[in-house]
Amino acid sequence: GVDRVNHNLNTSENFHSEICTTHTFRDRDQTLANIQAAGITTCSGGILGMGESDDDVIDLALSLRQRQVTSVPVNFLIPIPGTPLGEQHNLNPRQCLRILVLFRLLLPRQEIRIAGGREVHLRSLQPLGLYAANSIFIGDYLTTPGQAPHQDWQMIADAGFVLEDPDGRAIAP
Repeated sequence: GVDRVNHNLNTSENFHSEICTTHTFRDRDQTLANIQAAGITTCSGGILGMGESDDDVIDLALSLRQRQVTSVPVNFLIPIPGTPLGEQHNLNPRQCLRILVLFRLLLPRQEIRIAGGREVHLRSLQPLGLYAANSIFIGDYLTTPGQAPHQDWQMIADAGFVLEDPDGRAIAP
């Protein structure tokens, strides 16, 4: 019954070894290829703000385009004190919006999903991200809390967007 698997590339091939030493970027890419070969659609994106360059951001988006993933979660690193990336504070709202627009332009057919860290980095500009993205993650993330769902509903309504179910039918808040 599985029809989609999430397996993020996380970062560019060039920057991968700065973040992960247990496996290679090619290992992750091959896993995506294996999932697709089994006839399962893929959800794959990355975490931005880990110290990568602008070229790395572009390379990640191009890798996702080449792999033809269906859905692309764009996570923004939430630096947690005491962790290896706890001191990374590389993002601001404008840069996050530029990343989302870049992903939209390079991945025009994919579902761009604003995921972890949007509240921290987009802050009051969160609604603008919805012009480039198709959706947002609502609620808490793997290791950090997210914005309260009622605040997300209100933000979406205030921006003039309509929530839809998977079949495209409008959902009332």
